[in-house]
Amino acid sequence: MANLPHLSLTQFILYADHGINSHIVRLLLEEKRLNYEPVLIDEERPEELIELNPYHTLPILVNRDISLYEHNVIFEYLEERHQVPRLMPDAPSERAKVRQLAWRLQKDWLKHGYTLLTHPDSFDVQAATAARKSLSDSLVTIAPLFGHKPYFMSDTFGWCDVLLLPLLWRLPKMGIELPTHLIRPLIEYQERQFSRPSFINSISFKE
Repeated sequence: MANLPHLSLTQFILYADHGINSHIVRLLLEEKRLNYEPVLIDEERPEELIELNPYHTLPILVNRDISLYEHNVIFEYLEERHQVPRLMPDAPSERAKVRQLAWRLQKDWLKHGYTLLTHPDSFDVQAATAARKSLSDSLVTIAPLFGHKPYFMSDTFGWCDVLLLPLLWRLPKMGIELPTHLIRPLIEYQERQFSRPSFINSISFKE
């Protein structure tokens, strides 16, 4: 793997692109205040990455003894290994609720983001139209919930916020314009969270 960076004793290497999942992991690393070296991988990916991830997908997080390539697994690993700050509740029942909510965010919202941000070579206009409408309608419907807590359905910043913010950041790129008079709590949530130092650092790839 001569063409890829070498790990120091204290850092991770993050192989990433401009996609939502890579942004999720960058935000996670920034929120955990972990030292990492980001490596931007363009469309042409080094063959050496197959040694790290047999599916050849991004992101890939590497340290001295492990290579991880699925963002939920990366989160669980970092949450267990680096517990400050915690992004999950202490009680098992509350952690289960957060995991279930995170699963719903990925199934109901992030999947539409993947559709709308598909590479032009495989972009499906009909599927994108349906995804744009579904995501827009869902965000308008649930917008009032963002006014009940300082974070997404929580008093503390957590895993669901990490999943949600990279998606919300890309709404303009996805061609989604929401009626501002109906989503004021969502707008205020975005304004607060997009100003977090961890989020600002996470967009260093110029998303």
